[in-house]
Formats: sequence, structure tokens, C-alpha cells
Amino acid sequence: MNIFLVEDDEIYSEFVRRALSQNPDYKITAFFTAEDALKAINGKLPEVLIIDYKLPGMSGIDLYEKIKPQIKDENRVIMLSALDDGNMVLSFIQKGVRDYVIKDENVIDSLEAILSGKEEDFLFN
Repeated sequence: MNIFLVEDDEIYSEFVRRALSQNPDYKITAFFTAEDALKAINGKLPEVLIIDYKLPGMSGIDLYEKIKPQIKDENRVIMLSALDDGNMVLSFIQKGVRDYVIKDENVIDSLEAILSGKEEDFLFN
């Protein structure tokens, strides 16, 4: 599974990348700006994009809006945020973002649940 991680905090990016890399099926490429990720996408989306909402320059949601026309059923976009804000989550859902993960102590478990298709099991137990 080809995964693009767009996270401007280099230490946090490395933490997420290393944790998810424990799964040999995941090939993770990290980007520190939405602009760099957009250049790498170049019309061909990876299976999964994990995008931090708050990025320097173009925001995560702006990146999502730019790639939205290319997103197919086999693509997943997971929005990351340090903020647990219901209004922000609602705005993501209204724009079409299906997966949202809060940067907390469960971030890796949450991401792995979504990536493995078991988010319902994780969220409702």
C-alpha cells in the first residue's frame, strides 16, 4: 500500500512513519508541505493520503480540495489534526473527507484501524 504522509512537524512525521512502517505492506513517503505532496502526486494518487490539517502555505483541506476530483473509491484520505473541534470535523465531512484522526496518544492505533479497514471496530469499542 502506497501511503503519502503530509506533515510539517518533522519529528511527528518521523514518529508516524516509523510506527506505520512496522507493517511491511506499507510504503510511506513523507512530505513536509502540501505543495511538495501535490508535485509528487502529479495526477496519480497513492492509495492513501494522511494529511495534517494545519500546514504552512497550502492547508491540508486546500490540498484535499485540489485532489478531490481525482479521488476514487480505492483512495483514502485521512485528515490529521491536533484540534478536537466538532465544527472543524463537520466542515471536513461536508467537503467529503471521510476519515479524521486526532493527534493524541491513540493516533497510531486510529490510523492502523482505518488503513486495515477496521475503523468501526476501533471507534465503537
